[in-house]
Amino acid sequence: MTPDEMDWKITDILRQGYESNNQIARQLGVSEGMVRKRVQRLKEAGILKVRALINPDVLDNQQIAVIGVNVKESRLLDQKASDISELEGVLSVSVVSGRYDLLLELLIDSNKGLVRFLTETLPQVDGISATESFLLLKSYHKYV
Repeated sequence: MTPDEMDWKITDILRQGYESNNQIARQLGVSEGMVRKRVQRLKEAGILKVRALINPDVLDNQQIAVIGVNVKESRLLDQKASDISELEGVLSVSVVSGRYDLLLELLIDSNKGLVRFLTETLPQVDGISATESFLLLKSYHKYV
């Protein structure tokens, strides 16, 4: 599926913050049913995901960690990224350029959660040669 101009307009409105289908329809001058069907089609195609996000600074005993990961074999990069993305606590995995092959974003239970992820969870994925961890101490305009 390739989104058309109306799909992008709906998506842009939703990216700015939650709006009901009715509110979106009024803004765009179309029917609520049209918006509902398009949002559903975008979700089914894996283009759009609608969810509530919260400021991580308000979470008790949880914090965000970023881990730079290098994999042993570049040809397995996509597979390792996919495998890691399925691990508990992983918010996102990105293939990146530079010093690391992958950057992981995690929501963890304080420092013990990071130790547990590094020693118990991440080793479930073979082929990782090195990691470096960063704890986010304060975030601006970041929601998870």
